[in-house]
Amino acid sequence: MKRYIITGVKKLKGDVYVSGSKNVVLKTVIAACLTSEVVEIKNVPLISDFFVILELVREIGGDVVLSGHTVKIHVPHIKTVKLPLEIGAKIRTSSMFLAPLLARNKEAFIPNPGGCRIGARPIDRHIEGLEKMGAKISYHTEDGYFYAKTDGLCGANYTFEKNSHTGTETLIMAAVLAKGKTIIDNAAEEPEVDDLIGFLVSMGAKIERTATRTIVIEGVTALHGTTYEIMPDRNEVVTFAICSALTGGGIIIKNAQLKDLDTFLLYFKNAGGEWEEKDGGVRFFIKDMIVPVNVTTGPHPGFMTDWQGAWAVLMTQSVGTSLIHETVYENRFSYIGELEKMGAKIEFLMPSVKNPEKVYNFNYEHDKKNEYRQEVRIKGKTPFHNAVLTIADLRAGATIVLAALIATGESVIFGIEHLERGYEAFDSRLASIGVDIDVVEEKI
Repeated sequence: MKRYIITGVKKLKGDVYVSGSKNVVLKTVIAACLTSEVVEIKNVPLISDFFVILELVREIGGDVVLSGHTVKIHVPHIKTVKLPLEIGAKIRTSSMFLAPLLARNKEAFIPNPGGCRIGARPIDRHIEGLEKMGAKISYHTEDGYFYAKTDGLCGANYTFEKNSHTGTETLIMAAVLAKGKTIIDNAAEEPEVDDLIGFLVSMGAKIERTATRTIVIEGVTALHGTTYEIMPDRNEVVTFAICSALTGGGIIIKNAQLKDLDTFLLYFKNAGGEWEEKDGGVRFFIKDMIVPVNVTTGPHPGFMTDWQGAWAVLMTQSVGTSLIHETVYENRFSYIGELEKMGAKIEFLMPSVKNPEKVYNFNYEHDKKNEYRQEVRIKGKTPFHNAVLTIADLRAGATIVLAALIATGESVIFGIEHLERGYEAFDSRLASIGVDIDVVEEKI
């Protein structure tokens, strides 16, 4: 059990380095299992989800060598096609092992995936896609496993009903060794998907994005080893950008890749924010005051759902009232109650939405019990005070820490294990830029 104790209201200053992308490293490690040759991945973030994925690679027979932020993966033979429940159920990305196991061994037994329980997050979309490619998949409620078999994956045409980042990547991985051509329509277009494509192409895959949301894959007989450096984490850049804006604008973010942040930069500018490239990094700051700006989350190139919690903290310090409308996940506001403990004035609204089945990216029927409380109104400018806080999921963790940084007094934050799923050495990086933070760890 670990907790943070943070004393807020300090101007922060210094350099902070952005880690490699969480949403890329987990997928590239799984994709490395598509070949029997050695794959080297650089710029890997040392986060808990990454170590879970490495554990699963070892379970299926892979060798893993980690040196600093570089990992070498070698899976000469797959020794088992069944992922252990106690490991695989920890993390949602484990479902993507369906692709390499089916491609190389024609069967896979995968536990119902876990990770952050942000709504239903169904995997039915990529199950359906794999079935189009010739897999037969059934779910057994008695043991919580998906059982998948195939006589050989074949190319197919598949159109996603709604945007699915993980689904798109799963089908891409399955298609690279399938017989024939696969065409994926309404495919996710996030930069992280393109980074995975770049990784697979470096292994010999034939993949082309022929249109914004169309991906064409020509199956090959085998992939080879590669050395590849993954992109920096966009979510970390946004977290530290808002951190800098709220705490005096003195943080220089190193290894930031601004070309993938056009949407955030537009909203940040409209909110009174500015940035400058300086000393090999980028500094984000507020020149005059924070202006309230409404956001609606959406798939890329929309405002990313992972950014809205940090944005909510920024808006509590704006001069006026703003709205956040969440359309990607039906349970992304777990942090609201914690911010209210600190003095935030936030109200849930019932948005008037025509055709919610089309507007919301999650499965509509799964949210009936919540009555679509998908929008909040935030009143600023609101001073924050200290509180005892609990993190419910990964992005809520960064949100709550940001709030503690601008709160008077000493705040205690529990649930740090959620934060560590996506942020490497977050406490030490915060301390390096002047945050008054103590880490208390208790064995249970």
